[in-house]
Amino acid sequence: MPGSRHTWIDALRLTAGVSMVGLHASSDAMGQPFADADFGQRLAPLLLRAVIYTARTELFLIISVFLLMMALENRPRGYGATIAQQAQRLLMPFAFWTVFYAFYSLHKAWHFGYDAALWAQITTPWTWVEYALLGTSKYHMHFIPTLFALVLFYPLFRLAAKVPALGLLVIVGLVVKRWADGILWGQFYDHEMLPLMLRVVKVMTYCGYGMAAGAAFGIWQRRIDLRPWFNGIVALGLALFAIKLYATYLTARDAAWPFQFTPGYWADFLMPVVLFMAAFALAQSHWPGVFSRVAKYSFGIYLCHPIFLDLVEIALRGQVLAPIVLVLIKIIVGIACTVIFVKLLERVRALSWTIGLGPLPQFPTPFTLTKEQRL
Repeated sequence: MPGSRHTWIDALRLTAGVSMVGLHASSDAMGQPFADADFGQRLAPLLLRAVIYTARTELFLIISVFLLMMALENRPRGYGATIAQQAQRLLMPFAFWTVFYAFYSLHKAWHFGYDAALWAQITTPWTWVEYALLGTSKYHMHFIPTLFALVLFYPLFRLAAKVPALGLLVIVGLVVKRWADGILWGQFYDHEMLPLMLRVVKVMTYCGYGMAAGAAFGIWQRRIDLRPWFNGIVALGLALFAIKLYATYLTARDAAWPFQFTPGYWADFLMPVVLFMAAFALAQSHWPGVFSRVAKYSFGIYLCHPIFLDLVEIALRGQVLAPIVLVLIKIIVGIACTVIFVKLLERVRALSWTIGLGPLPQFPTPFTLTKEQRL
């Protein structure tokens, strides 16, 4: 309840961070579903992926907006000060890791034979525009500019806190996204502006997730007990997961991601909302305190894990391993090395800010933030 420690949120944050490691580890080096393996070999890692993929980056978005709503209630501030603070917290680490991954990726590219193509991209000015606007320097960097763009609409999400039924607009947003993406891919497939157009659609339609987070915050403010709803939420989650399992079968059968499987789309994109609400319903239950102690590393785990997944893929290149063995090695080594690396970064004052664990470098901003607002 208001004013208490929300360990359930910490548990979700940690789950979302760790799940991204598993997600990115559960495909081959080219991000595909092990097309060179047979059906049986593909199925095992894809089943593991189906479990891991319940916590998508959309869960991070919901958590982030919910926490922003809480912060604004505890420490009210104006729109300008809020956006300035979010820009410092998100965009400064984003700029650092964008440059890092732009050049770090050359290491893997050299080992896999596409370094010349990647270097040609890096030396093209438009590539850096895409890196800055879309977060394309590495496969996971898209989250930060998307989150920042979403935060710009936070006054809209506060309406959902007043009228929680507006949280259902997440469904409308996903309908529009499916429709608009189909049009853009069909009409602008080869257009250089397609990625930017897709991102605009994504941000606008993902405002539905912001509305869902705002609605959850409104429920929290009203001290509404969701425990009587828990079984229904779980039943919905199981139904969505059954659809995900069928989508997994299709992926293993066709050796391709089933983008055209509409039920799978809904199962994927609604699952983060269901997972968030299920944990919310159990908010007053006993949650192990370890979640709160470790959750502070979730942002760093998210940002740093590709460093070690790349190293594992390079080390195992040419090795004949069953896909499930490869995936498990990547997950175990990736998580272990990332956690160690993040804890070491935390101790380096000059770099701890890059993973959200230290004071940010101070630069002039259009708005003056008090000490309390920077906390």
